[in-house]
Amino acid sequence: MLRAVCDLARAAGLAITQVYNKKVPINIQQKPNDSIVTAADMIAHEIIISGLRVLTPSIPILSEEALLSWEIRKTWEKYWLVDPLDGTKEFIKRNGEFTVNIALIDQGKPVLGVVYAPILSIMYFATQKDAWKEDKGHHTKIYSKKIDPPTIVVSRSHMDSELTRYLTTIGTHQILTIGSSLKFCMVAEGKAQLYLRCGATNIWDTGAGHAIAVAAGAAVSDWQGQELDYVPKKSYLNPGFRVSII
Repeated sequence: MLRAVCDLARAAGLAITQVYNKKVPINIQQKPNDSIVTAADMIAHEIIISGLRVLTPSIPILSEEALLSWEIRKTWEKYWLVDPLDGTKEFIKRNGEFTVNIALIDQGKPVLGVVYAPILSIMYFATQKDAWKEDKGHHTKIYSKKIDPPTIVVSRSHMDSELTRYLTTIGTHQILTIGSSLKFCMVAEGKAQLYLRCGATNIWDTGAGHAIAVAAGAAVSDWQGQELDYVPKKSYLNPGFRVSII
């Protein structure tokens, strides 16, 4: 199944690249919640959803681009959680730091995750036991690592005053800014030791990265120390969180 999901992410990434390289019109639109959607988001969504329905017909799917009501979702114990294009702002800025995110949620926990950065030709993927990185065709098993002084990874697009104040309370450290779910992956592969997010995020922004970070030996918890969970709720929002070395 993991191999098949990686293939779906790769196919979605190829379609996104067609828009990125201006072979398909980008068609930027604003959604009712004021977030931005492009043709790339929608094309990738269709590829992933169609593929998952063939792969696992009995498992429901929640995608950022096809939200479902609480009444439909409230009894789900297992489901796919999809962000067809995570980092739309980075996509529009053309810096390559955007990803395709696919996670399988079981009993509130992400048990499989794929994060694919098509422009960077890098894919991260994990089951509950192992996490891997594919970089230009080369596969490497990845692990989180303690390094002193630590590198703290933060969002390129969401560096708020609360986070800035918190960083002043930490001892010697280095800052790495990057977009999308790649921040989870930086901790997973040991290039960073801490990823901080003060503001709320949507569950599809974190599910796949969460699976990869935990499989690599890191922890993903809210600011009270409780692991993020994905049991269906009326709200799609996560609280602020930390991805850290255990």
